[in-house]
Amino acid sequence: MNAKRMILLNIIILIILVGGGFTGYYYYNQSVNYISTDNAQISGQQVSIASPAAGKLVKWDGATGKTFSKDETVGTVETAGETGTVKMDIKAPADGTIVQANAVKNTMVAAGSPLAVSYDLDHLWVTANIEETDLNDVKVGQDVDIYVDAFPNITLTGTVKEIGLATAGTFSLLPKNNASGNYTKETQVIPVKISIDHYGERLVPGMNVTVRIHK
Repeated sequence: MNAKRMILLNIIILIILVGGGFTGYYYYNQSVNYISTDNAQISGQQVSIASPAAGKLVKWDGATGKTFSKDETVGTVETAGETGTVKMDIKAPADGTIVQANAVKNTMVAAGSPLAVSYDLDHLWVTANIEETDLNDVKVGQDVDIYVDAFPNITLTGTVKEIGLATAGTFSLLPKNNASGNYTKETQVIPVKISIDHYGERLVPGMNVTVRIHK
């Protein structure tokens, strides 16, 4: 009985050692060949559609989900001119799909007031925040594996296009003040822009992403 127990114990120990070895090799391989982070999102060029003048919004076609080409009329505002009322078209500044609309037809709007926000959903990218200690291993042109949380069974591919010239915290509305005596040093992150080679999935700005950059 003792011999059988010893054999079983040895088998269990061997399985643990082999499994641990494979696990150790996997993490070693990942750290040597890749830089990974889940501090990343789908991004795009946000475009604000605004009224060119103050007046009454007499026409508005900018419903959420509707797509417009650059310079296409989205709505019309009626203003008071020297010779009477004048109608001015509100045009889309760039190609894009309306993702948020604040306009209400027949209400008064101010000049430059944002009436809608659009994105070109066919030209999105990934913004990955890479820790400053890993930045030396990131180069423009490196291949990237992209995993979108919304589509767990799909792997997208991309390329590092731009490396930020300031930390993400620099753009915060309330950046940290390091002048206090109780300052605690924290690892900063730098935004890295990653192109997406192609995608048939319905990606939208703000989706959570995990990236793996090939060193």
